[in-house]
Amino acid sequence: MIKSKNNSEHYIWGNGCDSWILKDSQNLSIKQEVMPSGTAEKLHFHNSAEQFFYVLKGEAVFYIDDEKFSLKPGESISVLPKSKHYISNESENDLEFLVISNPSTNNDRIEV
Repeated sequence: MIKSKNNSEHYIWGNGCDSWILKDSQNLSIKQEVMPSGTAEKLHFHNSAEQFFYVLKGEAVFYIDDEKFSLKPGESISVLPKSKHYISNESENDLEFLVISNPSTNNDRIEV
């Protein structure tokens, strides 16, 4: 089946952030997410999952193990298991990105 935001399961997280589940299996999760200006995730880590983030629109700021990274559209970053991290939208525009997790982060998120 062809997947898009239009036919995928949707949920809202944090302070008005959107997520569309494009693929969710035990070994792989792919989500398309939108974060409004001024929103941020909570600091956390995953015991097993490696995550790959790819920015589609806007600017993402990542905090990973006490380092700060800024990404623009077309740029990506990987977060290894056990790395404490969160993503933030510190710009005035919406941030849209893909997050790919292997294995899925279901039951593998530990908030710090």
